[in-house]
Amino acid sequence: MASYLKQTPNAEGFFGEYGGAQLPPPLEPHFKEIREAYETISKSAEFIRDLRYIRKHFQGRPTPVSHLKNLSAQAGGAQIYAKREDLNHTGAHKLNHCMAEALLAKHMGKTKLMAETGAGQHGVALATAAAYFGMDCEIHMGEIDIEKEAPNVTRMKLLGADVVPVGFGGRSLKEAVDSAFQSYVPQADTALFAIGSVVGPHPFPMMVRDFQHIVGIEAREQFMDMTGQLPDMVAACVGGGSNAMGLFAGFIDDDVDLWGVEPMGTSSKLGEHAATITFGEDGDIHGFRTMVLTDENGEPAPVHTVASGLDYPGVGPEHAHLYRTGKANYTACDDKEALKAFYDLSRHEGIIPALESAHAVAFAMREAPKNPGKSILINLSGRGDKDIDYVTETFGFGEDL
Repeated sequence: MASYLKQTPNAEGFFGEYGGAQLPPPLEPHFKEIREAYETISKSAEFIRDLRYIRKHFQGRPTPVSHLKNLSAQAGGAQIYAKREDLNHTGAHKLNHCMAEALLAKHMGKTKLMAETGAGQHGVALATAAAYFGMDCEIHMGEIDIEKEAPNVTRMKLLGADVVPVGFGGRSLKEAVDSAFQSYVPQADTALFAIGSVVGPHPFPMMVRDFQHIVGIEAREQFMDMTGQLPDMVAACVGGGSNAMGLFAGFIDDDVDLWGVEPMGTSSKLGEHAATITFGEDGDIHGFRTMVLTDENGEPAPVHTVASGLDYPGVGPEHAHLYRTGKANYTACDDKEALKAFYDLSRHEGIIPALESAHAVAFAMREAPKNPGKSILINLSGRGDKDIDYVTETFGFGEDL
C-alpha cells in the first residue's frame, strides 16, 4: 500500500477537499512553471545531492533531539523531548525550505527571491538563501511585526534584503502576503515568490512540506535511537503550519498521536486569537481552499497572538485535511500559557524558545501530567533571540506568571 505522503495531495494539489490553486490568469503560467520545475528537480540526483550538501555543511543538519529532563520533572507524568530546530542555521526551521526554494529558483533561471514574513524568521532565512546563491531579495512585513521583531528586521537588512513595510489593514502577516503577491505579479518572469509556509496555491503546500520533511525523518530516527521506540505523542505549533507538517510527515504512517497547537491569544472572541481550526470554517484565502477565520461579511477576520509567526487567519490545507479526516488532533494554548512556557524552558533547560515554539512547549507541560509513563516529542521550531526585547519590555522577566 502506498504511503500517505505518496498519495497526498492529488495531481491538482488537493488534500481531500482542501488546497488547489485559484490564480488570476496572469499568474497561472508562472505557477505551472514552478510546479513542472519542482516535479522535475525533486527527482534529480543532482538537486538532492546539492541540497544534502547545503543541509550538512551550511545549515548544520542534523539538528539534535534533546530530552527535557528538568521540564519533565517539573511537569510530572510524561517525558518531554524536543527536536531542536532552534539550532538550525538562522535559528529556526524556515531555512529548510528556503534553501531548497532558492535552489529551485536558480534551476529555473530566476534572479530574485520574494516573500512575506510574520515573525521575520522566514524573511531572515530567505535573505540568507539569497545571499548564499547571489540573488536579490524582497521581503514584505507588516508594520506591527516590524516593531515586535526588530532584531530580525536588522538581520534581513544586514543580509542584503529589501524590507518593505506593510501599513494597510491589520498591518500583520495576512497583509504582508497580500502586499507580496501584488508586488510579485509584474516581476514573475524574473522572481520566485518563495511562500513561507504550507499555504498558498499548489504546489507550495506540497513543496514546503516535502522540504520540511527532513525534520520528521531525522526526529523519528533520533528518537528511536535514544529510546528504542516511537514517541506516544508528537506536537508542534500551527499558524500556517510548516514546522508541524515537517515533523508530522516523519510519523504520519505510524501509530503516533499527532497534535497541532494553535494560538488562542487572549480569548476565544473573534479578533483576539488566531486558532483557525478550532474556530474557523471552510473558505478560500490567498489562492487556496482551507479553513479560515471570517468576520460577519465573510472576509478573513482580524487575528491576535503574542507570536507574530502564528498571526494568520487561515491554515495550511493539509492541516485542514488531517483535522477533518481525524489523522491529527488540534488544540490551542493562549498567550499566558505560551509566555509561562517561554520563561520555564529558559529557566529550567537553558533554552530560550521562540514565542511560536513556546505554544508547543505549553502543550507538552499541560499534557504531561495526564500521561504518566508516556513520551511527548515537540518541535522546538525556533529560538527566542528575536523575541527577548519584546517579551522583557512588555512582560518583564516572568515574575507575575
